Amino acid sequence: MELEVGDNVLCTVDRIAGTVVFVKIHGLEKETEGSIVMSEIAPGRIRNVRDYVVPKKKIVCKVLRIAQNGHIDLSLRRVSKKETEEVKKRYENEQSYAKILKTILGEKGDAAIEKIYETGNIYDFLDGAKRDSRELENIIGKDNAKKILDILMAQKKKKSIVKKDINLSSTNSDGVNDIKQVFSGIKNAKIRYISGGRYTLETEGDDVKVADSELRKILEEIEKKAKNRKIFFSIKEK
Repeated sequence: MELEVGDNVLCTVDRIAGTVVFVKIHGLEKETEGSIVMSEIAPGRIRNVRDYVVPKKKIVCKVLRIAQNGHIDLSLRRVSKKETEEVKKRYENEQSYAKILKTILGEKGDAAIEKIYETGNIYDFLDGAKRDSRELENIIGKDNAKKILDILMAQKKKKSIVKKDINLSSTNSDGVNDIKQVFSGIKNAKIRYISGGRYTLETEGDDVKVADSELRKILEEIEKKAKNRKIFFSIKEK
C-alpha cells in the first residue's frame, strides 16, 4: 500500500520526545514511522499531551506531508470521529482476513500476504476477489482461493448503524399532530422519542457511508416538512 497525502491511517504511539509524538503506521508492507507536532495533536492550547496520546495507544491520523527522504508528517486533530471509526473497522477486517489466509495457507500465508501488499491492502484485495477471483487464484491457487472465498461469503456482515438526535417543537394549536405528519411517510429509519421534543433517528446498512447518506436525505425531508408547518427543527451536533 502506497501512502498519499490526505490518507487516514491507523497508528500506534511509540514515544513522545519533547513537543513531537512519534508513531508506527499500520497497514503498510514495512513498518513505517511518522511524527505529529504538538499543534497537530488537538485544537487550542495543550496543557498535557498525555491527555491525548500515550505510548502503545492506537490512534487514527491524517497524512499531511511525505518528504523525499520518506519522513511522514501526520495530524491527529484533523481526523473526525467518523473517520476514526471507519479506519479502525477497516483495520479489524484487515486483521481478520490476514488470519484467514494464514489459517488456510499455513507456512505459505506470509508469502501470499506480501504478494497481496504489492497490489494494495488485504481487505480491498479479498473484497474484490469476491467478484473476480482470478488474481487471488494466481497467487494461492484455485483450490485455496475457493476455500478462502467460501469462508468470506459465509461470514455474516455486521450492519453499520448511524444515529442523529433532533429537536422538533411547535407552538401551533395542533402541534402534536403536525409533528406526527412530519414523521409520516419516513421509511428506512427508526424514530425514537426521547423527551421534550427530542427524537433519535437511526439508519443501518452494510456500509456506513450508505447509511449516513440515507440518514442525511431523511433529515432534509424532515426539515422541509417542518419548515412548511412552521415547526422548529434542529439537529443536535455531537
